[in-house]
Amino acid sequence: MLKIDTPLTVPAASAKEYIKNYRLITKDTGRLFLFAGDQKVEHLNSDFSGPDIDAEDQDPEHLFKIASQAEIGAFATQLGLIDKYGRDYKQVPYVVKINSKSNLVSIKDHDPISYSWYSVNDVAKFKKQSRLNIVGVGYTVYLGGEYESEILREAAQIIKDAHQNGLVAIIWMYPRGKNVPNEDDINIIAGGAGVAACLGADFVKVKYPYTGQEATAKEFRKVVAAAGRTKIISVGGSKLSPKELLTNIDQQIHIAHTNGNAIGRNLHQYPLKEAVKLAKAIAGIIYHDYPLAKTLKIMEK
Repeated sequence: MLKIDTPLTVPAASAKEYIKNYRLITKDTGRLFLFAGDQKVEHLNSDFSGPDIDAEDQDPEHLFKIASQAEIGAFATQLGLIDKYGRDYKQVPYVVKINSKSNLVSIKDHDPISYSWYSVNDVAKFKKQSRLNIVGVGYTVYLGGEYESEILREAAQIIKDAHQNGLVAIIWMYPRGKNVPNEDDINIIAGGAGVAACLGADFVKVKYPYTGQEATAKEFRKVVAAAGRTKIISVGGSKLSPKELLTNIDQQIHIAHTNGNAIGRNLHQYPLKEAVKLAKAIAGIIYHDYPLAKTLKIMEK
């Protein structure tokens, strides 16, 4: 059984709940396969409608169908969607995304800012009232902009409050703004990972260069090192072929030594059966340490 070092910000009364939630989403491996479903706000409709996107994806319930049938650790989305569909998908472990913003305002025009929509206490009350399996909260931090100080202060409070309620705290960490010369720079990504550690996050979701090269994965080890005991999960990024995606995830886990992945459009843009099959292959790498060849065979079936 996985040994869990409960954060010191988790009070004794909430420790059992925190450990239960952590074990559930990591399947006792310490790794996390997060199904990211917050793009209805972040990317508006561009991620859900198009020539290479299955028609099923237009309906928000498609996300919940995938989350309920696929082998994932948790499904991250906004509280409003959980409110509308949660009663029909009670078995799904949910991470409530506390802040979100659209992509309508260009970074060239304005440094990004995204304050919380509701408090962690609101989430805790909703959990008790709805009796849904809410295991954690998520929050996006934008480093390098003029609002950095306010965002970091809010993030720190959210992580503390999450732990007080026995919830896992996940940070989406994006150095982004007019003062960030290259948000894909490994050193900048590593710097953001270190900030997430200073905030006390349990997991931090960061950008990963999807080159498919082992050298990239080796260089990415400095990001993992910078995060210390905060665990790195990589963003899924733009849609790739299943082979490209699985190759990169295999390198992330087994070469870079990250602790998981957060997949959005690379799952939900497929029809339900294909999405569930791809999730099985991804979970094979993250949770079961399958070699790449075995996961590719899952996709061939």
